[in-house]
Amino acid sequence: MSGQTVTIPDDQAFASFKAECLCEEGWTMTYSKGGITVWSQALEEGKSVHKMKCRMVCEDVSAETMYDVLHDIEYRRKWDTNVIETFDIGKLTVNADVGYYSWKCPKPLRNRDVITLRSWLPIGKDFIIMNYSVKHVKYPPKKDMVRAVSIQTGYMIQSQGANCCTLTYMAQVDPRGSLPKWVVNKSSHFLAPRAMKKINKACLKYFDWKQRHNPGYKPWLYPEQTTLPSIPLSELSIQRAESLENIDESTLAETHDREDSD
Repeated sequence: MSGQTVTIPDDQAFASFKAECLCEEGWTMTYSKGGITVWSQALEEGKSVHKMKCRMVCEDVSAETMYDVLHDIEYRRKWDTNVIETFDIGKLTVNADVGYYSWKCPKPLRNRDVITLRSWLPIGKDFIIMNYSVKHVKYPPKKDMVRAVSIQTGYMIQSQGANCCTLTYMAQVDPRGSLPKWVVNKSSHFLAPRAMKKINKACLKYFDWKQRHNPGYKPWLYPEQTTLPSIPLSELSIQRAESLENIDESTLAETHDREDSD
């Protein structure tokens, strides 16, 4: 997604994302416990791009349910305790849209947000959802947030049978700031594994929740259901990291709160 103009990912882009999810060369394992493995890549000198990959084997969860849970924005507001605000802005095609997401960062860091172009594709019995940052003139950076940049982030869901799947999450993000080492360590050893466990737990409760909340409404499967306005690609531009505020939080010490005991 490094071109000059905003483009909707093609089949080759999805194949490339899948290959990177499966590749272990150049990645360092930083965590492996309870069916969850985390890898990271070293920061390049002078750059603040963080690359992380996390994989989890999900027993008692089908690939189809995982796909629904990762798409369902109403349900995310219920289970994702890191979310501050999330909403869809508009659709581009039957399998691509633009949305806003803001999340809580470990204290005392400032919270982050992103505007992303998200696209998705079923490949056989597997599924991929991926995104990258874009700019939209109606949604400029907010004063109380740091606008982060998703260079490429997404999920790959691999079916392992009727009621089991493997979820791989891969993030290549510029958080727009020099982060302290404890944040990087906490992300791989605590935050990423905890987030994966929350997704798994959310999947187990999704069927019952969805039965009570518009059960037939799944526009990611049935695009004719969407009520989002169509927006032209011309309204979007590539979000370049260097055009955003870059803050130095590298000297901030960690503060502990109750949420860490989760």
